[in-house]
Amino acid sequence: MTTAAPIKLNMRRMASRDNAAIARVIRQVSAEYGLTADKGYTVADPNLDELFQVYSRPGHAYWVVEMEGKVVGGGGVAPLSCSEPDICELQKMYFLPVVRGKGLAKRLALQAMDFAREEGFKRCYLETTAFLTEAIALYERLGFEHISEPLGCTGHVDCEVRMLKTL
Repeated sequence: MTTAAPIKLNMRRMASRDNAAIARVIRQVSAEYGLTADKGYTVADPNLDELFQVYSRPGHAYWVVEMEGKVVGGGGVAPLSCSEPDICELQKMYFLPVVRGKGLAKRLALQAMDFAREEGFKRCYLETTAFLTEAIALYERLGFEHISEPLGCTGHVDCEVRMLKTL
């Protein structure tokens, strides 16, 4: 009897060489869920192809997940624009189907919140959409609470689910 070799997964801080790969992941997952640019979802972000540069600034961080050396997901955290300085935003959490359900989103979100605490943030905000039920369930398990009004100026006009967590 032969057993398959375990799949090698690696989570690490994003490097400039990851720009194109994570942009492809975000576009593929967005298309899968119908998250179109015209509604202000991440695919409309003018910096989508330059995320390393965006997340290299102070208070920002982005991690990618690799499987067998290929980028298959990622997520990050950054200061929430147009808001109180103690609020960060969990951003751009996207994973290809091949790695969903393996606990990577939870691990990445926890890492992002640890980073945010170290950076002095007191609260973490996020926006998503109601049909991403698995993501919402994860955020609830992580202690995020639903709030009615949007915070900051994210531009995500169709993200009707808003959540906040005290760090």
